[in-house]
Amino acid sequence: MFRIPFERVNWITSSFLIGTALIALIGAPIYLFNFGLNWFQFGMFFFYLCATMMSITVGYHRLFSHLSFKAKKPVKLFTLIFGACAFENSCLNWSSDHRHHHKHVDHDDDPYDISKGFFWAHIGWLLFKLDPEPPMDNVADLRKDKLVMWQHKYTHWIGFVVGLVIPAALGYGYNSLVGADPMNGALGGFLIAGVTRIVIAQHLTFFINSLCHTVGRQPYSTKHSARDSAIMAILTFGEGYHNYHHEFQHDYRNGVKPWQWDPSKWTIWTLSKLGLVEGLRRVPDGKILLAEMGEARRRVEDRINEIKATPGYTQRSAEMLTQVSEKLAANYHELEKAVADRVQLSREALQTWQNETRELMRQLPRISKPTIA
Repeated sequence: MFRIPFERVNWITSSFLIGTALIALIGAPIYLFNFGLNWFQFGMFFFYLCATMMSITVGYHRLFSHLSFKAKKPVKLFTLIFGACAFENSCLNWSSDHRHHHKHVDHDDDPYDISKGFFWAHIGWLLFKLDPEPPMDNVADLRKDKLVMWQHKYTHWIGFVVGLVIPAALGYGYNSLVGADPMNGALGGFLIAGVTRIVIAQHLTFFINSLCHTVGRQPYSTKHSARDSAIMAILTFGEGYHNYHHEFQHDYRNGVKPWQWDPSKWTIWTLSKLGLVEGLRRVPDGKILLAEMGEARRRVEDRINEIKATPGYTQRSAEMLTQVSEKLAANYHELEKAVADRVQLSREALQTWQNETRELMRQLPRISKPTIA
């Protein structure tokens, strides 16, 4: 019989997460039913949600956790202030947990280890104290940053004032200007741009830890549980391409393909053109394609082994798959040598390799499955 380990409950965090969720699920609908949603309240909610999510994705995640680029003080300050408004702990704590996650993904020392279940990876690791608590011994670089340490010291006050008090004050002021009840405006700012926005931002972030380690494609590696999800990328400002991110964590891009939705990547690139960030780290296209080709080879080898392990398999199917595997292997080794020798590969050459890999992989469904003779 399931028993809640009350001795391990993180009461402060649990009370906040459950309390804000209940307020958002009950209080916000009641407010909307009685007073509706004007353009100012919606605009404030939209701004706060975008500012909060981008501060987590661009700031907490890609800038501070992975050092994917270097940023000037205005960018750091903005992401630290609105990152605090997500109430996902300080940037120092967040980055430490996230670095442990990448180092120990899918193992016990991973704070949000998906192998312990979807609920644990999503929110359970926050509701219950980790045993043992992961040491904060991997953020020595961030401890040298005065802005990071300032935010670490005052993160809850920053989140409370900027994320809850100011939306309420702005709602109060707007209603006063238009001749409406200012207290209704304050309540709306607190409930919609404040609490409801916090709950949405938090669970979108949590879904990267849970859903993106459960559902989606693995085009770059199956050595870990991380998966790519275009739907989650849309909802999380580009963070949904998680299989790529785990394979190439220091790249400032998650959606590496031109057509992939990654507004965080576009924001970082735009800021670089404005001189506000620099040193954008990118994985070479050849290395990315090499990972895709390697994963394609593994899938073909798995299919060959699957066919051969089936009684009465057709020799023809195995031979055709072997031919595909040999062609993929030849292309892989050719590209691998070019990457190792640091040969400057043209975009056309890479595209040719990629097109051929995709065409070979499209042949797999057409190759007949084993049949009993």
